[in-house]
Order: sequence, then structure tokens, then C-alpha cells
Amino acid sequence: MARPKVAITLDESTLDRLDKLVRKRVFPNRSQAIEEAVVEKLTRIEKSRLAQECAKLELAFEKALAEEGLFEELKE
Repeated sequence: MARPKVAITLDESTLDRLDKLVRKRVFPNRSQAIEEAVVEKLTRIEKSRLAQECAKLELAFEKALAEEGLFEELKE
């Protein structure tokens, strides 16, 4: 399956750090290193958003809903 290509611009310092990791064989190439970094960052953002949404929940209200649901199931 073909993978789409993208072009990015990095400052010299970041590119040097990236190339050092490739030379040390931490990553097989620049593309793999950048892909893993992007995936890791996206995962962190998604987890952070989930945590923020969970923090908005009212524990007592959610517990009451759960208990109400269990009570209804027991009646059936």
C-alpha cells in the first residue's frame, strides 16, 4: 500500500539531533523517526483531551446514573 509523502521544515539544530539518532541506529531513517514522534504526540494529545473531558464529569451524577441503570436491570 502506498503511503502519502509530506514535506517538513526543521531548524538545523533539530535536524542535527534527529540525524544523530539515525546514526546511532535508534531509528532506521529520518522518516521513521518523524513518524514515531508524530504518532506519540498525537496519542498524548488524545489522552490529554480524554482526561480533560473526564475531569468535567460530576462523580455523584455519574454514580447515580450507573446505579439507576443497575436497578432497572435487576427489575427486569
